[in-house]
Amino acid sequence: MADLETQDRAYRNINQYFIERGFGPHYTELAADLGLPPDEGRELLREVIESGIPAWQHPGTDYIVSFPPFNSMPTQYRISVDGKQGWFAQCAFESLAVRWHFPGQTVRVDAPCLDCGEPIVLEMCDEELLSVEPEGVVGYTYGEIGGSPEDRPYR
Repeated sequence: MADLETQDRAYRNINQYFIERGFGPHYTELAADLGLPPDEGRELLREVIESGIPAWQHPGTDYIVSFPPFNSMPTQYRISVDGKQGWFAQCAFESLAVRWHFPGQTVRVDAPCLDCGEPIVLEMCDEELLSVEPEGVVGYTYGEIGGSPEDRPYR
């Protein structure tokens, strides 16, 4: 098992890889960046993914699917930074966190409403919400709280 400092370096490396490229590294790239042999890179990647963060690999592989707030596989949460589309968010709420990885830049989230299918667009820069379409968009989550989809207050 890698020490915490090495795991932290791997976490930062994976995060930076997503920021720069829009998808996660292969474990061989992670290993090379950290000066490790490929097998140690594979094990380190598994340790980071299994550390408790909401990240996962494609089942039965060593490919990163999701590493918060990013997703390697396309999702309905398309992210553009300063007009360049190249990222996908893990979920609606994580799409709001993407802005923290691009300080001083305009981050745009384009997504369909999962209820009606109409487009939703948010633009943010740092902690400022620049625009929201349609006006009055609300995010929600449900589960153990109770209630059914028909009871959601945003309808």
